[in-house]
Amino acid sequence: MAQIFPKWTNRLPLIMALGGLLVVGGGVGFFWYYGSPKYLEVGYRPEQPVPYSHKLHAGDLGIDCRYCHNFAEVSHEANVPPVQTCMNCHTLIKPNSEKLAAVQESWATGRPLQWIRVHKLPEYAYFDHSAHLRAGVGCASCHGNVAEMEKVTKVEPMSMGWCLDCHRDPDMHLRPLDQITNMKWVPPPNQLEFAAKVKKERNILPPENCSACHR
Repeated sequence: MAQIFPKWTNRLPLIMALGGLLVVGGGVGFFWYYGSPKYLEVGYRPEQPVPYSHKLHAGDLGIDCRYCHNFAEVSHEANVPPVQTCMNCHTLIKPNSEKLAAVQESWATGRPLQWIRVHKLPEYAYFDHSAHLRAGVGCASCHGNVAEMEKVTKVEPMSMGWCLDCHRDPDMHLRPLDQITNMKWVPPPNQLEFAAKVKKERNILPPENCSACHR
C-alpha cells in the first residue's frame, strides 16, 4: 500500500518542536531586553521648566550636590531644592536673565516649579539615600557624572537586579566619606583592600531579603 505522506514528514514533530522553542525563546529574549528598564529608561532626559545646567553649577562652579539636595544625608529622599535655594544666588546673579523667568515668577507668586523627576523608583520600592551615603556610596554610582550633564540624564536602569548586583558586591562603589560628591573619583589600586576595611568598620552588610526594599 502506498504511503499517504512523504517520508520527510516524519521529521515534522522535531521541526515543530525546535521552531516552537525558537519562537518562545526569541519572544522571551525580545521582551527581556526591549521591555527592561535598561532599554526603556536609560537615556531618559526630559525637558525641564527651567534650563538648569548641572555642568555649569556642579561642574564649572564646583557647587556641592548637597547645597541643593540638602536632605540627602539625613533623609531617604534627596529633595528637589525649593526656589529659595535658587534665589540665594540669583537675587544678585543674573536676576533679569530670560532663562530665570520661571524661577522669578515662582518666587513672586509662591507657586513651586513643576520639575520633572528623572530618577524615580516604583512606589512599592523603598530606597534610603542617607543609608547609602553613610556607607560610602557616591552620588555618581547611581546618577553618573552629573557634573558633566547639561541636562540630567538617567544613566543606570535602577532595576531590582541592578540594585541586587551592587548589594551582593558593593566593593567598587565604596569610597571615603569625604569623596561622596566627587564626580571625578575613581577606585584606587587598593580599592578591594579599602572596601574590606570599611565594610568591617562601618558594619556594611547590604541586605538581599525582600523586606529591605519592599516594606
